[in-house]
Amino acid sequence: MYVSEWENGKRTLSDRYAAILRKLLGVTDAELRDSGPAPAVPSADGYDELLSRIDAAGSVGAPMVKAFNDQTELLRTMDRQMGAAGLVDQMTGHLAALEDALNFAVLPAARQPVALALAGASTLAAWQAIDSGAVERAWRHYELAKRAARDAEAPMYLAHAMAEQAYVLCEAGRPALGVDLVRDAQRTVGRSGSARLRAWLYAAEAEMCAYAGLPDDCRRALDAAMTTIPPGPEDRDPDMLSIFLNGVHLTRWQGNVLALLGDGDAVTSLYGALDRMDPTFVRARAGLHTDLAHAHLTRAEYDDAHTHLRQARLLASRTGSVRQRRRVDMLSARL
Repeated sequence: MYVSEWENGKRTLSDRYAAILRKLLGVTDAELRDSGPAPAVPSADGYDELLSRIDAAGSVGAPMVKAFNDQTELLRTMDRQMGAAGLVDQMTGHLAALEDALNFAVLPAARQPVALALAGASTLAAWQAIDSGAVERAWRHYELAKRAARDAEAPMYLAHAMAEQAYVLCEAGRPALGVDLVRDAQRTVGRSGSARLRAWLYAAEAEMCAYAGLPDDCRRALDAAMTTIPPGPEDRDPDMLSIFLNGVHLTRWQGNVLALLGDGDAVTSLYGALDRMDPTFVRARAGLHTDLAHAHLTRAEYDDAHTHLRQARLLASRTGSVRQRRRVDMLSARL
């Protein structure tokens, strides 16, 4: 009854219920209420307030930047274990604080560390928005991440934001444009990027090529990724904290891409990744079960496909992943 009255304008959505619905649906307050921010009230003389905010931004030193990055890392950990829907309020507030600090910082020495922190937080927020099905919000967050990366003079973060933004294009039905954007990201960073980032970019290119129907380019990019990834279990790069990638993650990614190509070898790669996967990557595990279902469907192994789809659906529901549920529904329709 309440939902009907909200939709028909017969009842005003209270802050109490708005907070519940934001977490349930994974949307911002503006998206939920379908309204933009209230316009600022003009002031005859706002210089005192402006200077106050500039002074406050100028006092953001290394300890505060570390606090911002620690908050991003906490939200990243919660996201991969619990999903994005319940974090929308925290993420919105975190980005607003970072943007405010950057907007009123004057000198490069003060701006660059904040801009780098904003670039990392914005790509996380954008990926969460993709997972929640809020594609326009995702696109805007990626644009913010790119601006921040340029302000920080950080080509690695810029390349990462560009390549992740390609997924929005791919999911919108423009994978060929996504291929072009990933390759532009590779040119942006060149050989100056870390080996882990370059491997990630090759893997992203391979996935875009698979969706775009470019199997030869896809396999070449996969081979380049497998050759470039640093050895060992470490999956974080001190210069690129936004990326989790090691041999195990890349094997899973390879299996996903091979499944998209209809390659029967995908099953072997995917089961190998499943056995070694970090159990805290709950949403990624949902994706892995979906990939396995896809691979089994390609081989007409319908019982196995059904088993993995059931697991994927459970995990996707647990994390509230709209993106993974959409994939599960599409594969279920083929059974």
